[in-house]
Amino acid sequence: MAQGKYARIDNNRRQQPPSNNYCSTVTIVVFVALCLVGVWMMTSSSIVPGQNVDMPIPKTGKNDVKDQVTDSSINSTAKKVDNNQGGLSEDVKKASEDTRNPHEFDYVDVHKDQKEKKPEETYQHKYDKKPSKMPEPKLDEKPEEKPKEKPIEETTTSSEAQAENKDVTVRHADGQVNQVGGETKSNDGQANIVGQGDLNENTSEEDKSSLYQNKRKHDLADSIKASNDKTGESEVEKVNESQVVEKGAKKDNNEVSNQSPGEQFPSGAQAELTNETSTENGSWSTQAVESKNEKDTQESAKELVVYNWKSCNSTAGPDFIPCLDNWRAIKNLRSTMHYEHRERHCPEEPPTCLVPLPEGYRRPIKWPNSRKKIWYSNVPHTELVEYKGHQNWVKVVGRYLVFPGGGTQFKHGALHYIDFINENVPDIAWGKHSRVILDVGCGVASFGGFLFDRDVLAMSLAPKDEHEAQVQFALERGIPAISAVMGTLRLPFPGKVFDVVHCARCRVPWHIEGGKLLLELNRLLRPGGYFVWSATPVYQKKPEDKEIWKAMSKLLETMCWELVTRVRDRLNGVGLAIYKKPMNNSCYEKRSVQDPPMCEASDDANAAWNVPLQTCMHKVPIDSLQRGSRWPEQWPARLDKTPYWMLGSEMGVYGKPQPEDFVADYEHWKRVVSKSYINGMGINWATVRNVMDMRAIYGGFAAALKDMNVWVMNVVPIDSPDVLPAIYERGLFGIYHDWCQSFSTYPRSYDLMHADHLFSMIKQKCKIVPLVVEVDRILRPEGKLIVRDTAEVVSELESILRSMQWEIRMTYNKDNEGLLSAQKTLWRPKEFETLDYGMMT
Repeated sequence: MAQGKYARIDNNRRQQPPSNNYCSTVTIVVFVALCLVGVWMMTSSSIVPGQNVDMPIPKTGKNDVKDQVTDSSINSTAKKVDNNQGGLSEDVKKASEDTRNPHEFDYVDVHKDQKEKKPEETYQHKYDKKPSKMPEPKLDEKPEEKPKEKPIEETTTSSEAQAENKDVTVRHADGQVNQVGGETKSNDGQANIVGQGDLNENTSEEDKSSLYQNKRKHDLADSIKASNDKTGESEVEKVNESQVVEKGAKKDNNEVSNQSPGEQFPSGAQAELTNETSTENGSWSTQAVESKNEKDTQESAKELVVYNWKSCNSTAGPDFIPCLDNWRAIKNLRSTMHYEHRERHCPEEPPTCLVPLPEGYRRPIKWPNSRKKIWYSNVPHTELVEYKGHQNWVKVVGRYLVFPGGGTQFKHGALHYIDFINENVPDIAWGKHSRVILDVGCGVASFGGFLFDRDVLAMSLAPKDEHEAQVQFALERGIPAISAVMGTLRLPFPGKVFDVVHCARCRVPWHIEGGKLLLELNRLLRPGGYFVWSATPVYQKKPEDKEIWKAMSKLLETMCWELVTRVRDRLNGVGLAIYKKPMNNSCYEKRSVQDPPMCEASDDANAAWNVPLQTCMHKVPIDSLQRGSRWPEQWPARLDKTPYWMLGSEMGVYGKPQPEDFVADYEHWKRVVSKSYINGMGINWATVRNVMDMRAIYGGFAAALKDMNVWVMNVVPIDSPDVLPAIYERGLFGIYHDWCQSFSTYPRSYDLMHADHLFSMIKQKCKIVPLVVEVDRILRPEGKLIVRDTAEVVSELESILRSMQWEIRMTYNKDNEGLLSAQKTLWRPKEFETLDYGMMT
């Protein structure tokens, strides 16, 4: 019956008119065609949205999308369109692939069937070990566009989206930063992305648009939510082109530098660099700071001083020392009986010209080889060679000045002489009990040079006299020395600081005028310290020598100095006498005749700047908390030991109790030297030997350099707290000085000069330019200057030094504090300025 029923239906159909059959067929064909057209339009719009090539195109492989449409014809058509990229040219396909945004992988299942993907379609997941680099876009290539078949409204929307194109950075909790750019945006500003799994054959055009918007909102929200779940914060921020590459970013070889602002495509390396949710500037400056500095520079440039440098023309030439070569002042002296002409006579206005270099000047020989020989062209003087050559002071050998290590009293070498002293007085104990000594009339300072082998620092002292350049020889050799004379003024050192005072044929008339000069040594020598006197009156029997010995013996006895030994060195054929200063006042009180007299209680033994000599003796401190009442710790323990006379009840330089101040200063400089100066300044310390700290505080900077093969002259300005005794107490040495005047040293004496807030202090009392000129005079070519001061002063110094053709190695400013590192060059002005006071005739 079923067959009969269906048979009747078939019969009825055969009995219908032909026109009805024809209409039914046409209707079916049209319906199928319309369906195909709708499917085509649907798939085309979902894969290629508008004509915005910047829009990220989701991959639609069969294993990538979970919700595929089930209709076989639609699937077939979608696959065909996907394989052909919507009928676009190869250029468009390449551009579409290259402009993928990393964020599209938030909604694509990249873990599913990875093996079936093509190599170019594989993107390394953020948890994989080796992230692959995103392909770089070829922005200079424009794809060929096919005739637009989309409605005008869609084209308009795409154009508006391109016009509103902005960059958006999505920062994830794992540190990955996705750059979003050039995407179609909805009215609320969110970029729209849709997956094919959200579409089917029943989807209308309005639904498609809505799905695009909702899908994009959903994916972006999921991404941000995932970040929030991990770190509790996420950030979607707009960035400009300069913010895409963050600290330490490296450009790819294929990176295009002329990208437009709306075309930011960070490479894999860049994405790895932007992996912090919060960053600090670190060593990088900011645009705000750079712009402000540039504006300030431009403003200050309007008021820049034009420096017209000239070389100094004086009788001394390359060896000019302004305060010792002031011939105008020397000629006007009333007397030279007490060596007044060898003392300091500074010009009223310090020079602002640059001292020329000797012809053929060369980079100094490094220590310790410099102790044996130096370049003759650097110190081209032969007076000492002719006058003292037979005493093994110095000889000329080819291009060198050679120093055999001898002297007037130790022709066969300084080390034998040094050990001979220690053998006869073991309590001297070089490098332990005795650390800091004063060598008066040092010659070329071979004695002090070889004391380094016994861990002893010697302040070598000699006048600028007929023995031309003896102190200059010492400094060129890398041995500490200053140009000074024992005349009418106290030496620029505090009282009771030297462990030993040495005089080997120093030609100082100790016994005359009531022993005024010897009493100056008494001021300088530490209670319990030793005076080593090696001179002809000690061992020769000439009438003059006998007379001097007798006068000296009487004077030293009334001064209560104990004669420890009088011995003859048979190898050198000389003798020496060693005396010891008393440790208390008992001897002074027992004297029947108070001659020399004791100084008034108001006489400060530490006062030493331009103070006339006094024919008196200072009492030995008896209070156990007074400096000088006991001997310092043995070296090297004394370097770190807080001096016993620093009291917690007294405030230090930095406002803390003195012991805390001392320790804090040392810790500060240890950090600065180890973390910055040694490795952070670009200084080759193998070329550094002679160092000057122009404004020393407690000697912390010098102490921090203890393991370096250098020595440091600690200069305490006369306007600074008098901390020089503390520097000597810890086994270092130094000198007082007024930086409004020239320093008593030869040109080209030091390898490195250090100034901690010195220039800003000096500006309050004198001009800064002459001080910079003095630094240029003291430093050797290729010598280094390190300045710590206010940012304003550092900027001014940088300007001056650049005008002098110095090389600025580094400048750094923070919180109105500045740091500058500069290097002197060989440049000298060709034009000369004649200094009338510096001309002998």
